[in-house]
Amino acid sequence: MSADAHLLRQSLCDPGLTGNLSEIKWDLLVRQARRAGLAPRLRHVLGEAGFTEKIPDQARRHLDTALFVANRHHEALRWEVARILEAVEEVGAPIVFLKGAAYVAAGLPIAAGRIFSDVDILVPKEKIEAIESALMQHGWAPMKINAYDQRYYRQWMHEIPPLEHVRRQSVIDVHHNILPLTARYHPDAALLLEGSRPSILDPRARVLAPCDMVLHCATHLFHEGESDRALRDLIDFDGLLRHFGADPAFWDSLLPRAQTLELSRPLFYGVRYASRLLGTPVPEAAWHAIERGKPLAPIRFAMDWLAAQGFRPNHASCADTLTPLAHFLLYLRGHWLRMPPWLLLRHLFHKAFISPKDPNI
Repeated sequence: MSADAHLLRQSLCDPGLTGNLSEIKWDLLVRQARRAGLAPRLRHVLGEAGFTEKIPDQARRHLDTALFVANRHHEALRWEVARILEAVEEVGAPIVFLKGAAYVAAGLPIAAGRIFSDVDILVPKEKIEAIESALMQHGWAPMKINAYDQRYYRQWMHEIPPLEHVRRQSVIDVHHNILPLTARYHPDAALLLEGSRPSILDPRARVLAPCDMVLHCATHLFHEGESDRALRDLIDFDGLLRHFGADPAFWDSLLPRAQTLELSRPLFYGVRYASRLLGTPVPEAAWHAIERGKPLAPIRFAMDWLAAQGFRPNHASCADTLTPLAHFLLYLRGHWLRMPPWLLLRHLFHKAFISPKDPNI
């Protein structure tokens, strides 16, 4: 494996390394960052480290544009949040924003340079039909999917089909939990909603409590089975731990909360790979406690290999002959954790052989 496979990760962890890059390496770094969804984050990190003047002109133009677009996304998000809150106000349900939208709404450091394609919200399951109806009355409509996917979302998943605004093309994912109903683990969404707190953007827009936000990030990272944005999500996880971990009380409550929500395993993986790959500082006592959630040694070794492959930009310079196999296994693992074997086989067969022939898509 070429050293170029780690170029982006190393540059984000130690911006000083970019001072010795040739223009060819800068070009490669920008390409990797764009494929990983981290170009604006890279520009922010370099600027914060005082290396703006050392970025070659051509690379800087690309990175400046990426950061400008990310900042405009944040401005658009703030406006979009207000529209969502207006649309569902009469329902009288708590609206908890998740992932990138939550980082912006909470004013977290990791939001700088963070890009996202949709807005994720968590709402009480008993209110989800009323919220969907309210959003549709204000211009959002279900995205076009076939009958099988409609049933898949509504019967087995933790969210309804995505809603897209007919004029603005903004997309909302409305969740009633953070894992599917058929998943191996069953976090109690009521506890997440109960522990949520007002955002600094708008008190009506809520965000998860610090421990819950970290646990959701880890859960999303290790249960989706998608590696295109895995490095970006690991950097989110690292940023959350660095920010919230400045308070010693955070570490005391993190593992107990993970155990309560049945999320000790994704927390173990998140801390293991964030500390290994990004140097995330974790108190020794906290790490020993979190290690209680570790799997058997053969599973750990397999996950170490998959993580080494998966936490790279989806770029040719970061791949070897086994990378496609690793991505396929990560995809299967994500689905294996999200549904029982009989449903997984049925779902994969349908997606592979029946859905591609559906004339309604």
